[in-house]
Amino acid sequence: MTDSIDLPVLRLKPKANARAIRRGAPWIYDNELVMDRRSKNLAPGSLARLEDHDRVPLGVVAVNTASRIVGRMLDRDETAQIDKAWLVAKLTKALELRERLYDAPFYRLVHAEADGLPGVIIDRFGDTCVIQPNAAWAEVLIAPLAEALAEVTGVANILKNAGGRGRSLEGLDDVDAVLKGAAPDAALPVQMNGATYMADLTGGQKTGLFYDQRENHSFAARLANEARVLDVFTHVGGFALAALAGGAANALAVDGSAPALALAEEGARQMGAADRFSIRQGDAFDTLAALAEEEARFDVVICDPPAFAPNKPALEKGLRAYERVARLAAGLVDEGGYLVLCSCSHAADVQAFTGACLRGIGRAGRRAQLIHSGTAGPDHPLLPQLAESGYLKALFFRL
Repeated sequence: MTDSIDLPVLRLKPKANARAIRRGAPWIYDNELVMDRRSKNLAPGSLARLEDHDRVPLGVVAVNTASRIVGRMLDRDETAQIDKAWLVAKLTKALELRERLYDAPFYRLVHAEADGLPGVIIDRFGDTCVIQPNAAWAEVLIAPLAEALAEVTGVANILKNAGGRGRSLEGLDDVDAVLKGAAPDAALPVQMNGATYMADLTGGQKTGLFYDQRENHSFAARLANEARVLDVFTHVGGFALAALAGGAANALAVDGSAPALALAEEGARQMGAADRFSIRQGDAFDTLAALAEEEARFDVVICDPPAFAPNKPALEKGLRAYERVARLAAGLVDEGGYLVLCSCSHAADVQAFTGACLRGIGRAGRRAQLIHSGTAGPDHPLLPQLAESGYLKALFFRL
């Protein structure tokens, strides 16, 4: 590892907001830095000492001049050594929180900037961890990161998932790898809220399972006792299996992915609820429209789509999509029933998302009570200085 004394220096421009960085802002953009020839030639993933315009040290940053986010703050201490011991300390702190929260080792272990490891996602599935190194520095240090992870957790298997959207923005490849042990040869069962989910760690979406909706699944299950439930964009069973665990009379799960639906069916079978579970493969919007033509009605309808507004340029189009989902879904809810609408778009804040949902519900001729608002679970902590870390929104309406 490079000694911090020998690190190159990145310096802020006079008008850059050094105060925000001192207060915890984790990103430094290209237009905030003096980018001379030496700075521009720094290799992606290298480390540097960040200074304000008056040459006062601000900390150690990871550098990628190929990205708009040139600097990612790693440590406020400009003398910090970014080595295996440093990684062990970060991972130990992250693990202590999760072990306090959960009885079983199934959770998000590292949530990027909020856990002090910018761009790094680590999900744990018992004896296996899946790392998404979505920043260049983590790719460069992937070997010591895997070693530190094995030391802290004791897991036998560590996989690298290179499918994160952010990797292309960092100029990184999409090649997965086994960093320790072996990849599982079948989907792994994961227990949450009394339901069984099958996590495909090598061929599924993201790291194989979405842990972020755990608390929202639990709240939805409270509404689902003896209910007819529709779960659209279900992935591997999502809200539908949680509803069955909560006593739903039946649940229909809709998704465009046949492999995901097959995993959902296996989860229902393993939890003894196959007789109350059914699937429907197809485009979500087309399926919602078809169900309306069939005059289908449900007591609880849940829609948990992918990010329709992953960035600001996509915001207007994304909000129209959320409005359309709300309109189509609201028409399928029986009087006095419940509609759950979710967004994982960090570009759409809760106010904008709520507005889109209410416009859609209104266009369906329905009136709504907002009874609960949910976010990601505590294994997905929010960094207050980074709005993007608070991406998930779940709105529970009674119609």
